[in-house]
Amino acid sequence: MARQDTEPARLTESTFTPDRTRVVLETACRLAGIDYISASLLRHHTNAVYVLTDAPIVVKIGRPGWNHIDVVGLVRWLEQRAVPTVRLIEVDQPVLVAGCPVTFWRYLDQRDAIVDAEKLAEPLAALHAQSVRPPVSLPDQQIRNTFTAIGSSIDGSPILSPEDRSLLHARRVELAAQAPEVRYVLAPGVIHGDAHHRNALQDSHGRAVLCDWESAAVGPPEWDLVTLEVHCRRFGHPADEYDRFCRAYGFDIRDWTGYRWLRNVRELRMITTNARKSAPGSNTAAEVLRRIEALHVDAPITWSIL
Repeated sequence: MARQDTEPARLTESTFTPDRTRVVLETACRLAGIDYISASLLRHHTNAVYVLTDAPIVVKIGRPGWNHIDVVGLVRWLEQRAVPTVRLIEVDQPVLVAGCPVTFWRYLDQRDAIVDAEKLAEPLAALHAQSVRPPVSLPDQQIRNTFTAIGSSIDGSPILSPEDRSLLHARRVELAAQAPEVRYVLAPGVIHGDAHHRNALQDSHGRAVLCDWESAAVGPPEWDLVTLEVHCRRFGHPADEYDRFCRAYGFDIRDWTGYRWLRNVRELRMITTNARKSAPGSNTAAEVLRRIEALHVDAPITWSIL
């Protein structure tokens, strides 16, 4: 059960900013009995992530109003199942502050770390090999939920023109109509939901461990595999990097008949999610609009990381 604090005031999507999440951080650390004086911001995008350099601990603050899964329960189960994952520290968590779930993790120094796609083969294969379900509730309609999320993101974006909304909705309807024809070949099970380089860390032994479990679900492993393929191709990684991942994992998503369809769905989800989160006039908005412009003409451009 999450522990709650009445202060500060509940955050919203628009007030989830570094100055506000810093207050959430301090409140959560006090509740957990952790000294936050050395806290510095690591990143502030989907979540707010701070590092306590004196501890060393990473503090993750989830966005308010999301349908959060029990990440703590899931990760503790993954640890028991020997799935390579970043580890939680031993405090009573999550802590709920201002509508945001706050979790505490072991810090892994990444200054000399290189996590390429090939290193992700081991933890993803271990995850996908789990034949039992975890003792926590996970979303189990990955594809249907994806199309719902795409629609909501299009409607809720503050940066899209009417023409952009029309294009994205038309693409969503077209892809959704093709979904019943897709036949998956890998056994469904627990998936990470957003498997890529930046959602993994290198441990002290040089192995990759998965992190950022907020998108975990029960669904087709093909979703994780195509997510990594999109990241390798769109973000300018070496041309053979995904080839090496496939050899290590034992399956090449590009040889599957549903690859192009799922790739297009995944890219549309990435575009629309960032469209929803982008502020008008920001660098993030400019990158999203550049991706949409390329979508109009089906140009295979390289994307910039947001």
